[in-house]
Amino acid sequence: MTSGLINILENSGNEDDLVAFMQDKNLPIDDMEAHVIAKELLIKPPQLGYLTISNALQWRLQYGRVISHAGTTDGIWRIT
Repeated sequence: MTSGLINILENSGNEDDLVAFMQDKNLPIDDMEAHVIAKELLIKPPQLGYLTISNALQWRLQYGRVISHAGTTDGIWRIT
């Protein structure tokens, strides 16, 4: 999610581009909230992250990706 948002912003994306991206990802937000978030992202772009808001099947895939980075990426710790 964050890599997609960063890509849009690096390519001179605007508020509508960000809202369309969030809608495409089926985030549990309405249009008004998507615009509020998009305006904030234009002011303060996100840092690359590894966790996302996603549907149940995607959730398992995303956490597998995070686990593979644990202990090798700043801010991601392996918990045993």
